[in-house]
Amino acid sequence: METVLNEIEVSYRPKKELSDPLYIYNSCDAFKVGYPIFDQNQIAMREEFVVIYLNRANRVLGYSKAFTGGINGVVCDPRIILAIALKGMASSIILMHNHPSGNLKPSEQDKNLTKKINAACEGLDIYLMDHLIVTDDGKYLSLRDEGMI
Repeated sequence: METVLNEIEVSYRPKKELSDPLYIYNSCDAFKVGYPIFDQNQIAMREEFVVIYLNRANRVLGYSKAFTGGINGVVCDPRIILAIALKGMASSIILMHNHPSGNLKPSEQDKNLTKKINAACEGLDIYLMDHLIVTDDGKYLSLRDEGMI
């Protein structure tokens, strides 16, 4: 009997070359680039989790609206975040999610997820540049700036 295996093929083809590439060097840059990605009609209603992927020069390769949740939270799978980073040849990532409550204070779940993703990133030589919490009133908190990464 012949053994049949599924072939797994990986490819990366950017859809288009940006005429004016974006670069992120700090939390303010990350907020300016990432905040418009959130659905402004629902930012005060439900949590979204966005990941921005960058190359070694901090140039934005793209983003993923990775997960959508409810009023109280969003479930995130680090494997999906890192699979996209690997496929896109990202050297660093920025995590962002919103708090519909308007509270910028990171929850224990936020801190634990950040630690978990950071540990996974380190094992793959991907730099976790930051994790931002944003609110509908245009404010943010950077876990990197607060010394939590």
